[in-house]
Amino acid sequence: MASASQNTKSSLLHVFLVSFPGQGIVNPVLRLAKRLASKGMLVTFSAPEQIGKEMRGVDENLITDQPTPYGDGMIRFEFFEDGSSDYSDPSKIGDLDLEMENLEQAGRRNLPIILKKQDEEGRPVSCIVNNPFIPWVCEIAESLGIPIALLWVQSCACFSLYYHYHFDLVPFPSESEPEKDVIIPSSMPVLKYDELPSILLPSSPFQVLKQIILAQFHNLSKPFCILVDSFQDLEDEVIVHMSKFCPIRTIGPLLFNDPEIASSADVHVRGDCMKIEEDCIEWLNSKPPSSVIYISFGSIAVPVQEQVDEIAFGLLNSGISFLWVMKPPREGSVFQPVVLPDGFLEKAGGRGKIVKWCPQQQVLSHPSVAFFLTHCGWNSSMEAISSGVPIVAFPQWGDQVTNAKYLVDVFKMGIRLSRGVLGNRIITREEIENCLREATSDDSKVAEMKENAIKWKKKAKEAVAENGSSDKNMQAFVDELKKLHAKKQEENSQ
Repeated sequence: MASASQNTKSSLLHVFLVSFPGQGIVNPVLRLAKRLASKGMLVTFSAPEQIGKEMRGVDENLITDQPTPYGDGMIRFEFFEDGSSDYSDPSKIGDLDLEMENLEQAGRRNLPIILKKQDEEGRPVSCIVNNPFIPWVCEIAESLGIPIALLWVQSCACFSLYYHYHFDLVPFPSESEPEKDVIIPSSMPVLKYDELPSILLPSSPFQVLKQIILAQFHNLSKPFCILVDSFQDLEDEVIVHMSKFCPIRTIGPLLFNDPEIASSADVHVRGDCMKIEEDCIEWLNSKPPSSVIYISFGSIAVPVQEQVDEIAFGLLNSGISFLWVMKPPREGSVFQPVVLPDGFLEKAGGRGKIVKWCPQQQVLSHPSVAFFLTHCGWNSSMEAISSGVPIVAFPQWGDQVTNAKYLVDVFKMGIRLSRGVLGNRIITREEIENCLREATSDDSKVAEMKENAIKWKKKAKEAVAENGSSDKNMQAFVDELKKLHAKKQEENSQ
């Protein structure tokens, strides 16, 4: 006879979310997991074992495979072997093509076993939620007869670009026309070649990433729903346009949690792969309102040493206080470790603080932060928008350059400092100093950017509030899951 806890678990609809091994994917996937658990579901967050090791290293006690109460539902973690043990030659660590191949092979071996095990343990999976960087999960779900949804972790604008590229609907830059502008009918501004997701360009060194994302578009008929971490007012035209082709539902910003689950449990269910340096909040508390530039280039890219030197001297020369996140590159990364110029911290004194990792959402919500110098990754972009903080755009590659275009020219809440790696130049200390001075000035242009940032913050909150566009879309997704579950139970009973 099943125990009471087993009955409780089996009575909850079970959603199984699979994350790609990267902090920028872990964050939105876990945020969706928490949102679904809060609505009364049993949710499993799954990812390759390397992420499990990193998350357990931050807080081992809270990363458990046992269902833990969360809101009206439960959440649990289950990691699968990721193929990293397949490396026999240490020199191959950092070979992206090999890593992606090993991850896929390991996932195809191990995920079906884990998914079938859920049945045996009394919690059959009613839905799998995938993300764009592991398209083969769609095929696993289909082979097991489990409905699948896709969580798109970039902007709707980028989704549209990949869609139009994959189905060859409009001309894109090519070997013969490498600097061609791209025009998407009726939904987007004209984009220059260096404003497109860089992996779509023939010159990109990351062709494997392009192949992986486009493989998801090849499988686009498999998901019954495409969830997007954005909101209707932010990208209205492109959402309306793409909804004609795909079952898109915006459910963002995912970083906003429902008020009823703002509990101690919510604080602890985190997906950090590095220990957070909490004293940065104390440091911000000591600074006047709107006096600090917050700087972070995300969880992957590390600017080259020469660029780090120029940023450092630009900060010193500007005289502005700063909080700078300098995350070391992971082992085997194509990015090299960097150091600060000699005597930099001594010269900066109390107006500068360097940390390896920090609670970014909390930092951006702090009244001392005036601007966010950002790489413009979509998570960081959504966090800036949701916090009402204007940005200084310093994109590197991928979708960052497209996000920078939108933040600066469409959402009008930022200043452009870099055009990304295609610019093929170091941004000088003089440019950085002048840009930071402008960002913290009383200029009317800056005032307008701040007003726009506050406007988007308000609209983001409205989207996730009760009966807001994202709230309705999330509830519609939950209702659809329940219908699919009921239909499958009915079929099984016949």
